[in-house]
Amino acid sequence: MKSVSRPSAILMIAAAACTAQQASAREDSQLWTTASATAELGGNFRLSQELVGRFSDNRNGLYEIESNTLLGYRLNKSVTVWAGYTHDPQYAGGDFTIMERRAREQVTVDNFATVGKGKLSARLRAEQRWREGGDGTGWRVRPYLKYALPLGGGGKTNLNLTSEPFINLNTTSFQAKKGLDRVRNLVAVSTKLNKTVTVEAGYLNQHGFVKDGEDTSDHVAHFAISTSL
Repeated sequence: MKSVSRPSAILMIAAAACTAQQASAREDSQLWTTASATAELGGNFRLSQELVGRFSDNRNGLYEIESNTLLGYRLNKSVTVWAGYTHDPQYAGGDFTIMERRAREQVTVDNFATVGKGKLSARLRAEQRWREGGDGTGWRVRPYLKYALPLGGGGKTNLNLTSEPFINLNTTSFQAKKGLDRVRNLVAVSTKLNKTVTVEAGYLNQHGFVKDGEDTSDHVAHFAISTSL
């Protein structure tokens, strides 16, 4: 494992995760809840199922239920390749509006470097998006970086800093902008309840870049529970 000793690296990661670009932005308060499970299937194969519910003040409650199913193959101790499907119905005030479907491929690299007492992990995700009533396939990539810093002894509790830009590779009737679309930055604390269950809570800012308009800034209360089987 590669070691990075410069203290400035920690500050750079923290700044990236904590910066909420709020100047001249339309703001919203939101709640995101996530439940996920990962199961070892044998022969280096893994199955992951994730369910995300998103709620918004500006959208009068529930506006998205995202279900992600992925099959992974572990190449080595750190690297896993994944592919799967996202089922993503959209809502307005809890009432169904439109269906989006996605194919998803990603590579995850766990604990590839140490920075101080913490560890870095990364993910590169690609998505192909289809929306009912919309023409074309929306292509985008989502690079992701995570810094996990242990809090206290035992290694059960971590401070997690993450950053994830969304980059659109083309335009469609529903993916109107090419290039950097949004950035999600998260500051959270996670703790293991037992050998298989982990909970996490924190603050996420999602900053949307709007061409020829006012940017958006979503202030999100983030809660997640995950299990490994």
